[in-house]
Amino acid sequence: MQKPDDTPLAAPRLDPRGRKVKILATVGPASSSPEMLARLFKAGVDAFRVNMSHGEHSDHAATISAIRALEKQFHRPIAILADLQGPKLRVGKFKDGQAVIRHSGHFTLDRNTEPGDETRVQLPHPELFGLLEKGQRLLINDGKIILRVIRADTDAILCSAEVGGVISDRKGVNVPDAEVPIPALTEKDRRDLSFAVAQGVDWIGLSFVQRPEDLAEARKLMSSRTGPGPALCAKIEKPMAVHRLDEIIELSDGIMVARGDLGVELEPQEVPPLQKRIVNKTRMAGKPVIVATQMLESMIESPAPTRAEVSDVANAVYDGADCVMLSAETAAGDWPEEAVTIMHKIAQQVEGDEGYLARVRFLETPPDRTTADALAHACMTVADTVAVEAITVFTGSGSTARRVARERPSVPMMVLTPSMKTARRLGLLWGAHAVATKDIGSFEEMIAKGKRMALRHGLGRAGSKLIALAGVPFGTPGSTNLLHVVTITGNELDAHEG
Repeated sequence: MQKPDDTPLAAPRLDPRGRKVKILATVGPASSSPEMLARLFKAGVDAFRVNMSHGEHSDHAATISAIRALEKQFHRPIAILADLQGPKLRVGKFKDGQAVIRHSGHFTLDRNTEPGDETRVQLPHPELFGLLEKGQRLLINDGKIILRVIRADTDAILCSAEVGGVISDRKGVNVPDAEVPIPALTEKDRRDLSFAVAQGVDWIGLSFVQRPEDLAEARKLMSSRTGPGPALCAKIEKPMAVHRLDEIIELSDGIMVARGDLGVELEPQEVPPLQKRIVNKTRMAGKPVIVATQMLESMIESPAPTRAEVSDVANAVYDGADCVMLSAETAAGDWPEEAVTIMHKIAQQVEGDEGYLARVRFLETPPDRTTADALAHACMTVADTVAVEAITVFTGSGSTARRVARERPSVPMMVLTPSMKTARRLGLLWGAHAVATKDIGSFEEMIAKGKRMALRHGLGRAGSKLIALAGVPFGTPGSTNLLHVVTITGNELDAHEG
């Protein structure tokens, strides 16, 4: 006979999307039309990524406007993440546009502005000269070429080619063995950040973060604007960031596991356990974590993914990631709608597994010694014990919703907030079905509104029980101190909703 403690938790009830994990899709030439954006949203997209590495500001403004129009069409907040390009290191140009570096041959990176050849090329980044040491690596063209430093001085870096190959103009350079003393924000990034803030995006993705100070610089620029700025998502794609991960998580609003560049600078086998570590640490902090890059890569050209890709997405969902991301699959691929559809189906299948909750709760998230954390934890245990249909959270900033989501409750979480900005940001948060609505002024109004909204959004029916979580006095940030279980009668929708 199975011990009671070993009984698997029941599969969680799903929100109106049919899943709790969120889908973030990148917008590009294949998906920027209003018609395709609408199709992707209907297929399951919860948030859109605008990649500032490509396109003009006018193009991005049109995309953002089209997404805001979708909100009005479908009456649902949609998160927009503007992803900054970051300081990409690149080699200079070649006489013939490219050259071949011989395996085991010598190759020099120098300050000479003359076009390169098979023996040398300009490296237009003076901060690297004198920084690199013997034995350190330079990875070129996403790691396809591997150079090992023999000697480095203030004018030239002599290398041995561990892996040679064709090198062409302006190929990217990764420096995995050293912290490069360059800021996370280039002049282009500063212009793009100013544009994104002015456009009212909900999240900023900060690329190539190496140190906590990188986040502080971005915060300073965003706070110079009037009113609350976007939330800040730190992209972990440099090994140096991993060494200071706790500090970076503390200073960010969310984290992206950007496995593209991370996979270039680390050995391939190092990435999966690191992914799990980053997901766990971010969840412990009660902040959303996104798993990104190459999730359904073959669907750029194929209408169906590989089995390995399906397993990759499924594992991210089992790990408890808040959000999974599509990059070129939706930005430039031949099958953007199909990629979203299959990612949606994978998440549904995983979350319907009877062992899913036990897996995502394998990570213990003990509450802090605060009333708010204790009540958020209690929501999970009440939902596991009593047959409730949903948790209704009343919040202004979204912090209460993040606390509840950290516990990975078995039922959907409907977040009622008077702030559209907060509702949009929650598009990256696990299990959050956000509704922007007028503020409440009393306990009775809270209960009545929670019941009405649960009925209206398909999160309850006559006879259903709901958990209501809020703070009294209402409208006071950080005052979460009330948990109440209520029953829907079915007559609530007769009341006028102001």
